[in-house]
Amino acid sequence: MPFQTREENGLVFLTSDILDGVRHGFSTRRGGVSAPPWDSLNLGVSRGDEPEHVMENYRRFCAAIGVDPARCVLSQQTHNAVVRHVTAADCGKGLLRPRDYTGVDAMICDEPDVALVVFSADCNVILLYDPVHPAVGAVHAGWRGTALGIAAKTVRAMADTFGCDPRDIRAAVGPAIGPCCFETDGDVPEALRAALGSAVVPYMTWNGAKWHIDLKAVNALWLRREGVEQVEICDHCTACRPDLYWSHRKVGNVRGSQAAVICL
Repeated sequence: MPFQTREENGLVFLTSDILDGVRHGFSTRRGGVSAPPWDSLNLGVSRGDEPEHVMENYRRFCAAIGVDPARCVLSQQTHNAVVRHVTAADCGKGLLRPRDYTGVDAMICDEPDVALVVFSADCNVILLYDPVHPAVGAVHAGWRGTALGIAAKTVRAMADTFGCDPRDIRAAVGPAIGPCCFETDGDVPEALRAALGSAVVPYMTWNGAKWHIDLKAVNALWLRREGVEQVEICDHCTACRPDLYWSHRKVGNVRGSQAAVICL
């Protein structure tokens, strides 16, 4: 299996075989201390949860994947295509101190012990790792970010900033809403067609009333177009698995958030 489900002291998270050699993890909702409706491993800092509960959740999740919570840098997601170059000077931003940036849905870094954190509750989360020119990236891609090609832009930023060869970059597309549950109107397929042309058609199905779109496959298409040859896709649908994940489509805003973390 390309993705492995792991459990440590009741905390459940996923790792990707393709990212072996770098610390990383995709959280689930299991194993934290938060009370309903954030139960229990809520890693969203602005969901209304008690701050001390969120900090304990970070302590537990970070311990499981082997990173220091104080070295985390949190995204500030607005469904755009901005990629931020993160350094050690950013450590703690969003968790232990305020962020001095807005509108950041993807981050890249080539420094050790800096943990990049992006969030989801249906949207795609993509972790990137180049073992040759050591660097990492973390991407949040909702349908807007997907249409804007944020995954490809993040790979391009790693190439431009760190000298990475896209053929060396490994990509893991984590748990997200699947085509079984992502129903949408014409605006989304129109935006995707405008960005990707006919190549996107195999990933869109019309059921007579709504479009069903495989956004994970579309992001993989962006990655491969940019030259990434090693891509793994998690088959978990966040909307189908309320036992493991929060789904914005299913429960709305009164919920917690999953996180995907990667660190050299």
